[in-house]
Amino acid sequence: MSQNGPDERRFGACRSRPKGRQLEQGMRKLLVTAVLAGSFGLHAAAAQNPPAPEAQTVERTVKAQPNKDTQIGLYINVRPDCTSGPLPTIRLATSPTSGKVVVKPGKVKATNYKACLALEVPAYVAFYKSPPDFVGDDTLTIEVKYPGGRTEIQKITVNVAGPGGQKI
Repeated sequence: MSQNGPDERRFGACRSRPKGRQLEQGMRKLLVTAVLAGSFGLHAAAAQNPPAPEAQTVERTVKAQPNKDTQIGLYINVRPDCTSGPLPTIRLATSPTSGKVVVKPGKVKATNYKACLALEVPAYVAFYKSPPDFVGDDTLTIEVKYPGGRTEIQKITVNVAGPGGQKI
């Protein structure tokens, strides 16, 4: 066993220890190095993962009749060269209290859309359907995430009226 005890022998402790001032200067250098390294790491991480843009909220009202499929959304992605881009991701964030929402794949044919004189692109189409005996307002929220990070929150109020547009 060494004169300095078992811990020093096992961990190879040095016999000459820095005195107070040397220790303080060493700690300062270590602290400055850690702060600089941490600061650089944060900037590098921020450059790799830019903050996502804030979600845009859209509110709208749609009229519907009881027990009938009613289109409440059409989702496409048209590139500047008039070709289709990847379709957005659609999530039902808040379900309607009375009706049901379904999303179906489809195709959209359009003329004179932006700089495109004629195009045909794939799409998602969202439909709402209320129970046969329901009349009144039903609300739901759809979250649409487009490629590139843009998110749109759609708060939709469906006004379900009886035959002739009258609430029963």
